[in-house]
Amino acid sequence: MRRARTPIRRRLSLLAGTTVATRSFIVSLCLSLSACTLGQCSAPPPLEPAAFEALYAAPLPKPASALKVFHLGHSLVGRDMPAMLQQLAPDGHRYDSQLGWGTPLKAHWGPKDGINGFASENTHPRYRDAKEALASGAYDAFVMTEMVNLNDAIRSFDSRDYARRWARLAREGNPDIRVYLYETWHDLDIAGGWLDRLDGDLGTLWEGEILRRAIAPDDPKPIYLIPAGQVLARLVRDIESSGGFSGLTRREDLFSDRIHLNDIGAYVVALTHSAVLYQRSPVGLPHRLHRADGTPATAPGEDAARRMQEIVWEVVTSLPQTGVPQAAASGPAP
Repeated sequence: MRRARTPIRRRLSLLAGTTVATRSFIVSLCLSLSACTLGQCSAPPPLEPAAFEALYAAPLPKPASALKVFHLGHSLVGRDMPAMLQQLAPDGHRYDSQLGWGTPLKAHWGPKDGINGFASENTHPRYRDAKEALASGAYDAFVMTEMVNLNDAIRSFDSRDYARRWARLAREGNPDIRVYLYETWHDLDIAGGWLDRLDGDLGTLWEGEILRRAIAPDDPKPIYLIPAGQVLARLVRDIESSGGFSGLTRREDLFSDRIHLNDIGAYVVALTHSAVLYQRSPVGLPHRLHRADGTPATAPGEDAARRMQEIVWEVVTSLPQTGVPQAAASGPAP
């Protein structure tokens, strides 16, 4: 009985009788197609490091007034953090959002039925369709974030391409809009270690695979960074190396489960957004806030709140990609 040809045998048979050059071309083509299946085929080259750094050499001008902000993301944005940000911001701060459950930027670009948890996450007065909102030109700042696991998002959901698309759409609506990428974090049990991943992912993934590839080399416009993951890493090291303060003794004290923040963690992330968006030290800002539904949020102790505020400002003013003037002295918020 004749043995059926496997796909590999069929491919090898195609090479029979060809020249060496032709066989080399076919092998190269097959390798290229294999790379395409891994999401690497159409990846644009990253912006050169020197060109990337040059985009952030000069800080953004400080906002002259309260901002209207649009948030795009998932449950690591949530409803409470933007509400806390509004309470920390100058009077007149406004915001809207479009959220999902673990939603990649690519899914937000498509039809709503492709956004997991869309109905549950957007049944609140702050929801607005993301494309409609940005096209309206009504916003001063646009904050987007990618799903985690970040490696999966980059490999399977074209993070770089959709970050570029969302930034372009925002600027078509308002050429002066400030565009930000909100750096988040992984599950506390992530392979490789939670702190180690935060240390490595900023340069390798958030910047190397998203920011440096999402910024068009032919028309480079900066996408700024809101480094919430870096702030949490610095805070956790501070807590765990010092024996803790004000009842906080370990990283889990900032979380409601293995990835979502509790009220105190959300407060830290809101402080980070406030410091970057408004370019002002958060030291001295209120620490007793309310959730989005109006109920009082669990507040950190006064000493803990001040240390959180100091850490936020130290981190934000050490990363030029935030758009904030660097090495600014920490002090009371103006």
